[in-house]
Amino acid sequence: MRSMWKGAIGFGLVSIQVKLYPATEERGVKLHQVHAADGGRIRMKRVCEQCGKQIDYADIAKGYEDVDGRTAVLTEDDLTQLPLPSKQLIDVIAFVDADEIDPLRLSRAYYVGADSAAAAKPYVLLREALADSGRVAVSKVALRTRESLALLRVHEDVLVLHTMHWPDEIRAAGGLAPSDKVTVRPQELKMATSLMDTLSEDFDLDSLHDDYQAALDELVTARLEGKAPPSGTEAEPAPDNVVDLMSALQASIDAREGEGGRPRAKGAAKSGAKKSTAKKTSAAKEGTGSTGRRTTKTAAKKSATPKSGRTTKTAKSTQSKSAERQPARRKHA
Repeated sequence: MRSMWKGAIGFGLVSIQVKLYPATEERGVKLHQVHAADGGRIRMKRVCEQCGKQIDYADIAKGYEDVDGRTAVLTEDDLTQLPLPSKQLIDVIAFVDADEIDPLRLSRAYYVGADSAAAAKPYVLLREALADSGRVAVSKVALRTRESLALLRVHEDVLVLHTMHWPDEIRAAGGLAPSDKVTVRPQELKMATSLMDTLSEDFDLDSLHDDYQAALDELVTARLEGKAPPSGTEAEPAPDNVVDLMSALQASIDAREGEGGRPRAKGAAKSGAKKSTAKKTSAAKEGTGSTGRRTTKTAAKKSATPKSGRTTKTAKSTQSKSAERQPARRKHA
């Protein structure tokens, strides 16, 4: 892996020579613009609006236009001469608890590697100190001529540097939250927690993959080989407005449990165990309704002989014992 930055971590009088390596990469098929009629590439030309000539990249500078239409032209030499206190230095400002940093502030991630054997000892010392204390290091660093706020933390056995957004770059979320008049009942909160537990069973983040990208790969391969594109599966429409929240939560839990015979979550398991016990002890006399609640004796007798003509073992036993009392029902069965 090639490094993209070389410098040092500095805190107090300690200096650790390090290199930065990109920790992430964008994967997938890279698409470009073409002419739909013949597949010819569409090229973007750099043309000057002033003189109408096509400009080479080497002759392009940076510029800023103000509200009056005036343009300030800034060359690469101008930008490189700007003072950057954190140039070639990851300047640690403070060490804070990890939970004090909102993930909303984090941007790009880079692995931090020791630059030499001499830097190994202070590198490991900083890594272990951060891991033992549960803290992260807030710092400043200059990458590509721009100073960024940054965060140093431990990932497995290496240090990771996250560039961060400056405080004034985080937009306020005012007015986006629902009204304070909305209330949540304890039963709804309990049911939602049960659903969360059910959805979290046997979850493995590393097993997730990009279904869209896989389908795009198959489509591109088919086009290159002159084959018909594979038939796609139509996405399910988003659900309409949910009126009965409790019913929707219960249906979600039941549907989740039906996938692969997954066991119930902790909260739902206790409720399910109580219902199962009630079913076993009262099935011979009372039957069970569709909602899992106990029904009256009259409803139970009616449900003992289903319309389909099928009877459960418990129902048959009940019928044989009461045959003399209910000859007509037995004859009908």
